[in-house]
Amino acid sequence: MTALTASVRMPVTLSRRHIAAGTFILLGVIDIAVFGLFSHHGDASFQLSISGSGTQLPTVRVPAAPVCYIVGAISVALGVWRGVTEPSKMLRRLGIAAVLVCFFAALLCWADAGNSIGVNLINLVQQSFVASIPLVFGALSGCMCERSGVINIAIEGQLLVGAWMGAFIASVVGSLWIGLVSGSLAGGLLGLLLAVFAITFMVDQIILGVVLNVLALGLTGFLYDRIMVTNANTNTGNTFSPVKIPVLGDIPIIGPIFFDSTIFLYLAYVLIFVIQVGLFSTRWGLRVRAVGEHPTAADTVGIRVLWIRYRNVVLGGCVAGIGGAFLTIGSVGFFNKDISSGFGFIALAAMIFGRWTPLGSVAAALLFGVADSLAIVLSSLNVPIPSYFLLMTPYVATIIAVVGVVGRVRAPAADGKPYIKA
Repeated sequence: MTALTASVRMPVTLSRRHIAAGTFILLGVIDIAVFGLFSHHGDASFQLSISGSGTQLPTVRVPAAPVCYIVGAISVALGVWRGVTEPSKMLRRLGIAAVLVCFFAALLCWADAGNSIGVNLINLVQQSFVASIPLVFGALSGCMCERSGVINIAIEGQLLVGAWMGAFIASVVGSLWIGLVSGSLAGGLLGLLLAVFAITFMVDQIILGVVLNVLALGLTGFLYDRIMVTNANTNTGNTFSPVKIPVLGDIPIIGPIFFDSTIFLYLAYVLIFVIQVGLFSTRWGLRVRAVGEHPTAADTVGIRVLWIRYRNVVLGGCVAGIGGAFLTIGSVGFFNKDISSGFGFIALAAMIFGRWTPLGSVAAALLFGVADSLAIVLSSLNVPIPSYFLLMTPYVATIIAVVGVVGRVRAPAADGKPYIKA
């Protein structure tokens, strides 16, 4: 009887599987009860080609409410399946992707039902890729730093200084490429500052990152007021033009998304491949991961722990600086105060969502890019949602993804822990 009472009084803890299952079912219920029942009568139309392109595909029209019911039922079924089974890692990821696709499909059908303005899916995906570019560079920067054992909260600041320096140098020198390199070096300089205080002086890395973000915000704001506002020639608004890759850019649907964009997207392709292969398929990556997991053991076999941490933090800052340069010379052209708008923190969340892997972080960054683009599309469709709530979409998606889908994750064992050589 005592044993029975004790078993009854034991607290019930929810596993990651149950949390994921509950999230799947909740999103499915929203698809059915909110988007399905409250959608307008009529069809939702989706365009699959960009106006003016060589190949024009027919517009797809679907009944809005039935589609919401179907995708909602699929999400609920996936939630039940996730709750009663323990699938492989690949199947878990596919399940997350399927539920998110169902949710976005229901949302778009609800928003466009009975509307004379169709949703251009190619434009939406293309805008999502563009919106995720600074997040991708920031998340890759975080992976490089934290895989070596240094927490990089300063991604936001690195984006800011990269954006300011890129716009300033490109305007003064008249060369966008020199502005891009300068923005990258500015991010690397802030990374060096992070490395000196975190690795050599062993300052608390989270507090240090916050301080560096405040420093970057104040410094770029001061330089903007004193230099750019008083001299328009230092903030001229030059941007890179889109570069279309021959043949590949003409492929229907895929071409305009992947192979007809700014140079920053192609740099992202290269860095994703280099960092993924470098971290997990080379001797350099093995040493970096050893330093991030067990620096003492790495030191005993001759690996220079502090040097590897310095190098990774500075290189990570250079990568984030490229993302900052995109915010100005790759996008709007001009620098404005706080132009990063919290992208650095979303990139940090994307890195955690991606479990400290480059490919996983990029996938998470794309999710947040989709949320940002959806906010723009929904506002153009005049949905009955206040614009302030639409602007919250990327941040709400961040919270749902990290808490409801990812659950408990494990950072590198030595992440954030200073190393003192014996």
